[in-house]
Amino acid sequence: MIDAYSWPTPNGHKVHIMLEECELPYRAIPINIGAGDQFTPDFLAISPNNKIPAIVDADGPDGKPISLFESGAILVYLAGKTGKFLGKTDREKFNALQWLMFQMGGLGPMLGQAHHFRIYAPKKIDYAVDRYTNESKRLYGVLDKQLSKTEYLAGDEYTIADIAAFPWTRSAANQGIDWNEFPNAKRWFDAIDARPAVQRGVAVLADLRKPIQDEKAKEILFGSTQYQKR
Repeated sequence: MIDAYSWPTPNGHKVHIMLEECELPYRAIPINIGAGDQFTPDFLAISPNNKIPAIVDADGPDGKPISLFESGAILVYLAGKTGKFLGKTDREKFNALQWLMFQMGGLGPMLGQAHHFRIYAPKKIDYAVDRYTNESKRLYGVLDKQLSKTEYLAGDEYTIADIAAFPWTRSAANQGIDWNEFPNAKRWFDAIDARPAVQRGVAVLADLRKPIQDEKAKEILFGSTQYQKR
């Protein structure tokens, strides 16, 4: 059994989707990031960067429990555990991994910043909105160009690169994106969105998440609480 410590955010959805796609038995354990659950000693013991998701697999590689944090590392681990969604050859594997790194290092952080400054920032900062919206459009352009040549990001097979990127594109409108400008990416998005395992994955814990409106939650997520030494 795998314990998935998570919350229904793009990074959380990645792991929920992967677990559903791989048909692995798991328990979703909510870490309410708006309430500060990510700062508890028990969670920090498995996720020292105080970010979701993290997992504990009772049946690790050597038959002993293993804990992992960072969504990309978890996807690679689960792909290795099941032999799924990371290609069959070294060439396929490294092709998928480069697009996973594209999501981890670029797509996720930049779309996240666009979303923050467009939706959550207490003051509208035109420079920040323009910078991150334009970078989001550039990144969607990279997706669109790649997907004009291949069915999925790493080729014609669905991989962890797609599983990682898809959740971040579910909020395209909040990132300032018009899907009409990126028809190949929209075709890809719709195909993944229709997968039953994806639909189950994005529903995990979704009923627990509420809109971020109260000032306490905003302070925990975006204020000085983030920077306290622990």
